Amino acid sequence: MKMKNHPLLGIHTLLMMIFIYVPIVLIIIYSFNNSRLAANWSGFTMDWYVSLFDDRHVMEALTNSLTVAVISTLVSTVLGTMAALALRKIDRRKKAAMGGLLYLPIIIPDIIMGLSLLVLFNQLNIPLGKMTIIIAHITFSMSYVYVVVTTRLSGMGRQLEEAAQDLGAGSWQTFRYVTLPQIFPGIVAGALIAFTLSLDDFMVSFFVSGPSSTTLPIYIYGQVKRGISPEINALCTILILVTVTLIFLAQFMLNRGKGQKKKSMLPF
Repeated sequence: MKMKNHPLLGIHTLLMMIFIYVPIVLIIIYSFNNSRLAANWSGFTMDWYVSLFDDRHVMEALTNSLTVAVISTLVSTVLGTMAALALRKIDRRKKAAMGGLLYLPIIIPDIIMGLSLLVLFNQLNIPLGKMTIIIAHITFSMSYVYVVVTTRLSGMGRQLEEAAQDLGAGSWQTFRYVTLPQIFPGIVAGALIAFTLSLDDFMVSFFVSGPSSTTLPIYIYGQVKRGISPEINALCTILILVTVTLIFLAQFMLNRGKGQKKKSMLPF
């Protein structure tokens, strides 16, 4: 028998959606407020968005965030994909043990991750700056890429790879023409998730950043301590739009990968 959903579940869901999304909507609305006072609406304006690009500190923070996000995404995507491919070929016990280690950066709280990396960098006498932020972001982003690619690999099967090898393909040819096309949507989705996490990260970056390596989330935190201004609302709105767009792209790539029919592509 099919059980009907209780009306209270729908009400609960609606209340949760309101609780989560109304503050975000308010930030977006007041980013177009002509008044500097957040409580008073005095008209529509785009001036706060224009002034952002004339602010040297905002541009410096944006450059730092993009530099860290791009480099950490590239490295973590390569390492996470390699880890997923390598652990696929070992026995279950070793895979479970190694997989558990790769899951740790996802499970442990960000504050512990940031503090532990700070202690590590201090012990190794590594000066805090952009390089330490990049290393920290690679540490947790790699795990997310590994999870996405592993999920894609687990649903792929080995039939096409075995067929390619039966037809005389070597290891590299099998990977290039069979495995890589099948897992490519997962790799792209993992990279987009890694980029989003790096761009939005505050907690870990706060611990391992130096004086000249302020990222956008850290800059926003510093400005909010002085009071919420329309410029901060505008900056937060841009970050929200970028984040949502990247998440939708990552989901699109995952759905595209799942919806693709398995085709044998053996050009040899």
